[in-house]
Amino acid sequence: MKKLMKGNFAIAEAAIQAGCRGFFGYPITPQNELIEYMSVEMPKQDGGVFIQAESEVAAINMVFGASGAGARVMTSSSGPGLSLKQEGISFLAGAELPALIVNIMRAGPGLGGIQPAQADYFQATKGGGHGDYSLLVYAPASVQEAADLTQKAFDRADYYRMPTMILADAVIGQMMEPCEVKSMDTRSDFDKVWAVTGTKAEPGSKKEKRSIVKSLFLNPDELNDHNKKLQRKYQAVAKNEVMFEADSCEDADIVLVAYGTSARICKSAAKITRELGYKVGVFRPITVSPYPYSQLKEAASGCKEVIVVEMSAGQMLLDVKVAMEGSKPISFVGEMGGIMPSPSQVVEAIKKAGRE
Repeated sequence: MKKLMKGNFAIAEAAIQAGCRGFFGYPITPQNELIEYMSVEMPKQDGGVFIQAESEVAAINMVFGASGAGARVMTSSSGPGLSLKQEGISFLAGAELPALIVNIMRAGPGLGGIQPAQADYFQATKGGGHGDYSLLVYAPASVQEAADLTQKAFDRADYYRMPTMILADAVIGQMMEPCEVKSMDTRSDFDKVWAVTGTKAEPGSKKEKRSIVKSLFLNPDELNDHNKKLQRKYQAVAKNEVMFEADSCEDADIVLVAYGTSARICKSAAKITRELGYKVGVFRPITVSPYPYSQLKEAASGCKEVIVVEMSAGQMLLDVKVAMEGSKPISFVGEMGGIMPSPSQVVEAIKKAGRE
């Protein structure tokens, strides 16, 4: 049964229902409702642990430790807090530890402001820390999708042994919509034989063997082999896990490309302009890492122009240009600092493209 839920609450409840039993975080607007919800509900769960750490750096390292012990764990933050977590996220990726990181994006740079933005795209999708690592990053466009993708993110994190991220702007985190959070079997489907559990007897032997989780490889050949292994994993993720939505792109003259709240704005603008006779499609990446490059190029193959809409200076714009490979003109509509592009701005961009 659906009930009215705030996005931050829906993510938190979905995580609990997915078997998350460890939350480690630090307050920052606009994700504070998530951490508040976890502070109340997580201790009620069998084996549930909630810790408000002394800092974001401490929180992400607690995630590392708990994940290394085999628990389903998560953290959440925004903007400057995610910047502080970057080293720990890189360690998680290097050690192949599954975890969920939630970023409810706010405006920047620096401390910026608490209003919604999409300016953490590069940080989330291009490896914000050091090393050649990647995350599996989901960008929900509704409260229901935020809940569903949270549960999927936990599942995929365990399957691939890698950190995943929910990248949602503050509108998604703060808005209220009808949402049904599914109950899941909290028993993991994945045998975490790699987890650090003290000593463990080898099969058929009394000899004990200790599991070790590490991201440090002093031998260059070993580090090279480890990184190649990670790249093969990321290639498998790119092949199997890409998600997107293409609405009325088949015969569109103009294709709007956007994610999160910007995609909702584009759908409104597309509806207005279709009624005026314009052929407009909307392409929405749901996974922004890996990005649906080939799917976007195919969806926009018959159009005359692509318009990218973001609450940023144009960070996803770079991926759209890579996808299109110079085959179509690309224009951009964007606002920054917590200001959202309006449907009327997008409508004017569509009309301009139609005249040209």
